[in-house]
Amino acid sequence: MTLKKFSVLGLTLATALTATACGGGGKENAASPEGEQQQQQPMAGQKITVFAVNHPWTDALKPEIPKFEKETGIKVDLQVFAEEQLQQKLAVQFTTGADTPDVFTYRPYMDKILYAKNGWTAPLDDYANRNADYEFGDFSKATIEASTIDGKLMSIPLWTDQFILYYRKDMLEENNIPVPKTMAEFEEAMKKLHKPKDDFYGFVARGQRNALVTAVSSFVFSEGGDFMVGDKAAVNTPEAVRGFKLYADLVKNYGPQGVLNMNWAQAIGLFAQGKAAFYVDSAALFKNAIDPEKSLVADKVGFGVFPAGSAGAKPYSTASWSLAMNSQSKGKDAAWAFMEWATNKQNALMIQQSGVPGARDSVWASKEGTEKFPVDLAAAIQETMNIGVDHFVPQVMSVTESRDAVGAIVVKAILGEDIQAAADLANKELQAIIDKDNSQ
Repeated sequence: MTLKKFSVLGLTLATALTATACGGGGKENAASPEGEQQQQQPMAGQKITVFAVNHPWTDALKPEIPKFEKETGIKVDLQVFAEEQLQQKLAVQFTTGADTPDVFTYRPYMDKILYAKNGWTAPLDDYANRNADYEFGDFSKATIEASTIDGKLMSIPLWTDQFILYYRKDMLEENNIPVPKTMAEFEEAMKKLHKPKDDFYGFVARGQRNALVTAVSSFVFSEGGDFMVGDKAAVNTPEAVRGFKLYADLVKNYGPQGVLNMNWAQAIGLFAQGKAAFYVDSAALFKNAIDPEKSLVADKVGFGVFPAGSAGAKPYSTASWSLAMNSQSKGKDAAWAFMEWATNKQNALMIQQSGVPGARDSVWASKEGTEKFPVDLAAAIQETMNIGVDHFVPQVMSVTESRDAVGAIVVKAILGEDIQAAADLANKELQAIIDKDNSQ
């Protein structure tokens, strides 16, 4: 993957090797080897440390790094960690004010508010707009919004997450049921296909209290609600309660026993066993449904846009992981050169071809960018990126705590408790979390 251009100190430097630089006659080639190296490697001698999560994105980029090093002269110390270990390492480094890592991967939906408030991430607006060839405007609008705080860009999206509909194509065709476009059609289709006596269910989705929050968010948005409005908790509004109730009712009435113990892995596992007609969750999980080694219905799965509620179709579409810069880095320009290269259009395409859903619109619009994805899945992802909401959890620092509070609304509704009372209590708990976070 050739690095054609990148920006340093506000300048665009061409770094592709030329015939002159590679040798030949003429006065231009009379320069010293050191001069040639400086021309070819404009940042020679600089070194950056990159902390990255163990993920297919990292696996795809790692073999390309020597090319970046050769063309820029920047030495990259890439350190790869499991997710939990990465969080621990970053916390230690940043709380001690360390200037490494210079660049790191993180989850904006979990970490961006905390990291920005603590001053751990450097704003990237000036960097991102220096070089026209980078085409920063090519990133999906929702993923940039998910990477922005108070109007400041705090990270660059790496891979994305869209909430979509999974369904059994064969079951819908056999029963002459169209792919549901609205919530009313969605429930009607479930009702027709739900046969619990045959161990077959109309619907399966997350039921664990903390885990279900990302899934129920799109139901809440599509009924006109949200978790928060400004700094005020809003999970007990009529709109939000409609969304929570709809999700709880569908899971309770058309789902399997034991749903309260299901995270995404258990839910999609049941769908892949051929025991459910519909499943809703992240598009990034699609291989679990269509890989013949993991799924008994691999050739029978279809994908669609999340059905519209009373406020329209508002599934989430966000950046699940992003690339950020340490505010204490002593090599910010070298760090940005790496970030720009790692997320340029060529590398975004290369990585997406490995099956990692990226954040650039042009890649999704290209044949090469979608050839590793089922046609209907690629179409659903593209549409969701156009209409999607940029978050799927409360926008607070204490995300895990807030998810527990909000998820309890659905759990209590499934258990038959009064949902408005559950929402009122959760609203008080969420407001307390918001106030606590804001006071820190």
